[in-house]
Amino acid sequence: RKKSKTAIPFTVGRYDEDRRNMYSSSLFDASNGSDARTVHVGIDIGGPVGTKVYAFADGVVHSAGFNSDWGDYGNVVVVEHEVPSTASSDDDDEQSSSAKIYALYGHLDAGSIRGKKPGKRIKKGQVLGRFGDLKESGGWYDPHVHFQLSVNPPSTHDMPGVVSTADRPKALVEYPDPRLVLGPLY
Repeated sequence: RKKSKTAIPFTVGRYDEDRRNMYSSSLFDASNGSDARTVHVGIDIGGPVGTKVYAFADGVVHSAGFNSDWGDYGNVVVVEHEVPSTASSDDDDEQSSSAKIYALYGHLDAGSIRGKKPGKRIKKGQVLGRFGDLKESGGWYDPHVHFQLSVNPPSTHDMPGVVSTADRPKALVEYPDPRLVLGPLY
């Protein structure tokens, strides 16, 4: 009799989702007069440890590193991409142009950040890394990639993946919905 191979299902954690009571790390606690951070501004795609993570477009490495706090990203790569955009001119004709957008790929394995120096070229469809395990991904029990976009360059290999409800309106502008490049996941 053949042994059944049950596949681990892939999951999707939503953008702009209020995750009140989900986070146990002090990284998400209220501090300095601000509210607790509960609103998720990325998309989590969950699956087995080692699942490949691909670049959605050509780009260059902005930064890479390890965020060591429990509940943080663990191993992360940020890629600067050029994406098509349309801009209206004075006569309301649309002109095609491009805009820079920064994509954070977090909770990766340790091998994912090796050789990822700023300026390194990345090709669309290239494997950027793989889902990390508990020790590599910032202490998250369920393996996943946190994928997040930013219209502004981060100062390092970090972006706030969860914001307070008070910061939500500004954050939704600075960190647009990743479905803009990933497509309709839900």
